[in-house]
Formats: sequence, structure tokens, C-alpha cells
Amino acid sequence: MNWQQLLSTQRFKVENGEIIRTATRSTTEGKNVLRTDFHIDYDRVVFSGSFRRLGRKTQVHPFAKHDLTHNRLTHSVEVASVGRSLGNQVGVMLEKLGYLPDGYTPSDIGSIVQVACLSHDMGNPPFGHTGEAALRDWFRQPENAVYLQCLSKKELADVQTYEGNAHTLRIVANLEMYRHQGGMRLTAASIGTLMKYPWTANAHRAKEKGKFNIYRTELPFIEETAKVLGLPKIARNTWARHPLSYLMEAADDICYALLDLEDAVEIGMLDAREVERLFAPMAGETVDSWSATTDRQRCAMLRGIAIGKAIDSVANTFITHHTALLAGDFPAKDLISVTEAEISETLANAKEIAANQVFRHESKVITEIAAYPCLGSILSLFIPTAFALTTKKALNHRQILALSLLGEHTLNENDTPYAAYMKVLDFVGGMTDNAAARMAREVSGIGMV
Repeated sequence: MNWQQLLSTQRFKVENGEIIRTATRSTTEGKNVLRTDFHIDYDRVVFSGSFRRLGRKTQVHPFAKHDLTHNRLTHSVEVASVGRSLGNQVGVMLEKLGYLPDGYTPSDIGSIVQVACLSHDMGNPPFGHTGEAALRDWFRQPENAVYLQCLSKKELADVQTYEGNAHTLRIVANLEMYRHQGGMRLTAASIGTLMKYPWTANAHRAKEKGKFNIYRTELPFIEETAKVLGLPKIARNTWARHPLSYLMEAADDICYALLDLEDAVEIGMLDAREVERLFAPMAGETVDSWSATTDRQRCAMLRGIAIGKAIDSVANTFITHHTALLAGDFPAKDLISVTEAEISETLANAKEIAANQVFRHESKVITEIAAYPCLGSILSLFIPTAFALTTKKALNHRQILALSLLGEHTLNENDTPYAAYMKVLDFVGGMTDNAAARMAREVSGIGMV
């Protein structure tokens, strides 16, 4: 791989199934413009409905009543801030080493990573990762197998494995803005940076990692994007990662490791002193001078210092492994795992505390359990309806009424069952926590009086 291709500003549109390359601002106006192609990417994400809906989607705590608790929107904004700093710092280093192509600036690297970070969670369904599991569970239940017999193995892999990363890419490349005509038409560089798992659901890597980024519906689009970026194809429907995707991943890991614990302190799940003890090694002796501040201020100060040190360490680690990243054979799990021990061990310990004391807290567990019947009841309304419509069976009155609820995700009898099921998943996955809970309650009849 080379940076000239990896930083491509090429955009794509789709016409009658054909992927067409379109003109970009840098090619029509030159690269020295005030609003670069990557700034345009940023604006398109910020003003999208999918991004706005993140404000009512779970980060860690569903239906959190504390005003300072993170949701997916505030999390994404903070990840984008860390990602921009990481990208800017790496950009400066690349420029000093002579790797940055002519016409690009260090801030371009920061902008690309920022765009990917800002959009990385747009495909997350209601109730976060529990929502993903609940949607997968419905399609794997034996009593629902009747609706899946008409699908190919590849199609089955997609619908049985709702994946927030893949749905993010589907939104960006297909659904938002230019619907079914190239989606948001972001630059190839931003699309590449967004993909942590550039393979399909049935690829070998998907079985290894339990994650993937590409549904069958977006595969032709990604094939063209990978070609423009020069991403090596390492197996069937599997590509090497864009080097900048590792910075997006690191920004996300840094934020949720640190900020999930800060949320837990705010709502009383963790003691502030426990968090201070965890991050004190990264803060050095300065923590001793904060005795007069509140717990909230002390946590915020520690978090700021920890993020700053993590950014420096990850940026240096990126440059250390630059050759392997460009070759597509970076051997480690992620950048954080090979940073200095002070950083990697502290973040790993933070995740362990969150897993043991926050994620398994009774208040959170009860709501997560409730997510299964909530999302299951919605799928039980729409999937049988989609099945009946696409297999030319008579719809009952309830199913006819259900069709009117899907809005822009309208089903029609010319859809294949796979296409119809993906539309249903687009609809359900795009719902906020509040909307999903309200619909499940209302269609059940329980909330009628």
C-alpha cells in the first residue's frame, strides 16, 4: 500500500447497480481549498439523520437517567476528538519522515480519522451490543427457521449475524442521503478508515474475529473502493485493513475504557477512589495536589492526562510499525496492545473493571434481558410480513397494517426475501432505544389504556 492511494478523495455513486467514480473538490478546484473533501465528509456525517439518532441510543447504560451519562452520540463526538488528535500527530510524523504525499497536510490525516470515528457507531441498533445479540438470536431460534429456508448460505450469514459495523457501512454506502445511489458518497479514504473488519460475514476472518464490515449488498461498492485505495486482497471477500483504521480503533478503545468508568462513578456504580487508583500511574505525582477538588473534577483531570498520554503512545506506536501497517501484515491485535506497558496494562485493567463491576450491575442486566423480547416482538411482526409478501402468500389484516409502519424502508412484492429482511433490519436497527421500547409496547396491546 502507498499513501498516495490510501488518501484518495475519490467518491462513488451507484446507477443501475454500476459503481461510478465521481469528480471531487480536490480534482476540480485543487487541494488548497478552505473546505476540503474530508471536511465535506465530516459535514455529511454530522448532518445525517443516522448520526442524530445516536443521541437516543445506548452507549453502556440503557435509558440512563443521569444527565452526564454518555449515549452513542456523545461517545462518538469524543472518539472523533481523540481520533483527530491521533491523526494530526501521526500526520506530522509522516510529513517529517517524508511519507506524506504532495498536496496533503497533517490535518488531512486528522480529518480522515475524525470522520471515521464520528460515523463508526451509526449502525448500532437499540440497546447497543445487547441489541445486536437480540436481533441475531431471533433469526437463530428454531421456530423462526421457516422464514429462512428461501435464503442462500451467504444471505443467511448476513441476516443471522446483525453486525453494527456492517450496518454502519451500509448506512454510509447505501442508505443515507443518496439512497441506493451511493449513500453519503464519502471519500474512499474515509470509507477505508471506517472498516475495522474489511470482510464479509462468511469469510474466514469473520469466524475468527466474530466481526465483519461487509454485507452482500455493499460488496460491489467495497470491491471498487478497495481497488482505488490499493488495499491488498488477502482472501476471498477479504482485504487488508487501511492503516488509519487502526487509529480509529485506538480512539474508540481509549474512550470507552476511560469514559465508561467515569460514567459508572457518576451514577454510583464505582467509587471514585477506585478509578483514581487505576489511573494514578499514568498521571504521576500530580494527582497528590488535587486533594481539594471534587471527585468529578479529579476523575476529569485524570481522564484528560490519561487520554493525552495514550494519544502520544499510540501515535509513536503507529510510526514504529509503519512498514508492517503499509504491508498489510501488522501482527498484533491492535495498536494499544503493543504500546508501552503503562498504557496497555492500564486500559486493559479499566476494561476488566468495567466488565466485572459495571456491565454486570443488576440495573443494567435487567434492561438488557428486556431487550430480547422487545426487539423480538418487533421482528415477529415484520419478518413474517416480509416473508408472506415476497413469497406471494396472502397477507392477513395485521400484516397489511404493519407494512404502513416501515416508512422509507417500504417493502414491495418484487423484493427478494433477503432484500426485504435487510430492509426490516435497517428499520429496526435504526430505531432509538425509546422508539423500539415504545413500538414493542404499543403493538403488543399492553399500552393501549
